[in-house]
Amino acid sequence: MARWIDATHSDFQTVFAAFLDEPRGEVEDVATTVRDVIADVRKHGAAAVARYTAKFDRVTLDPETLQSEAVDLDALAKECPGALKDAIDFAAERIAAYHEKQRPADHVFKDATGIELGWKWSSLDSVGVYVPGGLASYPSSVLMNTVPAKIAGVGRIVMTAPAPDGKLSPAVAYAARQAGVDEFYPVGGAQAVAALAYGAGPLKAVDKIVGPGNAYVAEAKRQVFGTVGIDTIAGPSEILVVADDSANPDWVAADLLSQSEHDTSSQSILITVDQAVGRAVEEAVEKQLKTLSTEERAQQAWTNHGAIILAGSLDQAADIANEIAAEHLELAIHDPDLLLPQIRHAGAVFLGHHTPEALGDYVTGSNHVLPTSRAARFSSGLGLQDFMKRMSIQRASVDGFNALAPAALKLAEAEGLPAHARSVSIRSNSGGHDG
Repeated sequence: MARWIDATHSDFQTVFAAFLDEPRGEVEDVATTVRDVIADVRKHGAAAVARYTAKFDRVTLDPETLQSEAVDLDALAKECPGALKDAIDFAAERIAAYHEKQRPADHVFKDATGIELGWKWSSLDSVGVYVPGGLASYPSSVLMNTVPAKIAGVGRIVMTAPAPDGKLSPAVAYAARQAGVDEFYPVGGAQAVAALAYGAGPLKAVDKIVGPGNAYVAEAKRQVFGTVGIDTIAGPSEILVVADDSANPDWVAADLLSQSEHDTSSQSILITVDQAVGRAVEEAVEKQLKTLSTEERAQQAWTNHGAIILAGSLDQAADIANEIAAEHLELAIHDPDLLLPQIRHAGAVFLGHHTPEALGDYVTGSNHVLPTSRAARFSSGLGLQDFMKRMSIQRASVDGFNALAPAALKLAEAEGLPAHARSVSIRSNSGGHDG
């Protein structure tokens, strides 16, 4: 049975707040372990990386190259089935086209004082892409993290992925080669993040690390942030569906389960203004669960973290959706464009009955690396600008300097910074003093 929350009841806010605060996933203290691994890699470099890889993945790496004879990316890529290669190519083309549209423009202008102002965009020099490996096959993750970096003009793209017992998905290998990975190392875990951040033998440090991973990878990214940039600290997957009486309950149930099957910590929520729709979806979920090879984890996620929220109106549904700030939001309603202006917080929005979240995971072209755990209140999904940076530009003429100098002097003196004041006053006849 699903958990029901009635937004029309007087105690809704109390019940809803408690629901949002419920922890998801096991609370595991990995910080100390990760800190030790990072320190080891910083001190011993490639030797430490090879040692951890042998211990955890049972793969022997040559410390001089951090490569293994058991893992040949090019050979693996050739093993990818033709139809899957076509699907990967199709997705890559759409992702590239979407992110190319996000390219920002340089801009320079003069204001009324004659000061020339502007900004200039440039790509990062290097990026590390972490990809879950082994028998897990996530070529879409390779594409979402690598294609925008390549489109942005990143000069060096390094991919790391664990290959337990020398096994790596051919689809991941093919996606890496098609997306433009320059270097690959069969390394995973916190040791891979440490190597990307600080360098380890042949693996030279990068400027930013992106890509999903387990709790150790996430904690490692948290700890190296500042030395390098990171994309985000991602939590469990989420989907929120807003549905009215025009929605197909079987379709909605399938969409909810598309996220529940990710992990036992995933969260799937339905907000509906029609109790009958909610009951029909609840019944459809239970039926479809029995058909999934991922039934056990999907059932656990739905039971422990899922919910059906009965809203009094679509306006209220939008307000609730904004509070949840879900990773994925589907508007499975008659007129989604009418409600969209009220949506402020979501990682990605999917409009109408024929736009399931799964399309966005793979082939719409939009990025599936999205904020989770309500982070959509203050952050965005991965995009082209995450692989670029903006530099501000300014130039003052004599007249422009004279227009700005008096205020700059006053502020420098107010802040007790005499050298700041002198750097202005020395260029003018306006005085200024060291006090």
